[in-house]
Amino acid sequence: MSKQDSDSDKVRLDKWLWAARFFKTRSLATDAINGGHVHLNGARVKPSRGVKVGDELRIQKGVVEFIVHIIVLSDRRGPAPVAQTLYKETEASQSKREADGEQRRLLANAAGGPVKRPDKRDRRKIIRFTRRQD
Repeated sequence: MSKQDSDSDKVRLDKWLWAARFFKTRSLATDAINGGHVHLNGARVKPSRGVKVGDELRIQKGVVEFIVHIIVLSDRRGPAPVAQTLYKETEASQSKREADGEQRRLLANAAGGPVKRPDKRDRRKIIRFTRRQD
């Protein structure tokens, strides 16, 4: 087996994460790996670690967590539909992610939506209210 054959069945973890579109740049992927947000087969690894078909990745992006199995290796970034064919997300991960997203949406609606700066109409109401208090 030549050196070229052994390299073809492994791709750097940071390159694969970038190619699979989990991160916008390789440096963001590297920072996430070094920060402990990416685990390969349950272990914390370095960005230069080679991944192979069948490996399990646990990727934490903010409050969202993905658990995926690598299906295809690639070190080239392509369109999103092609990138989604590189991995298979586990059913448990997908259902948990959707449930958490729904819960976050419900909490945001209950809180009254995002806080915004008062516009002209709101400022006039505030001024009228504060003058009435005097």
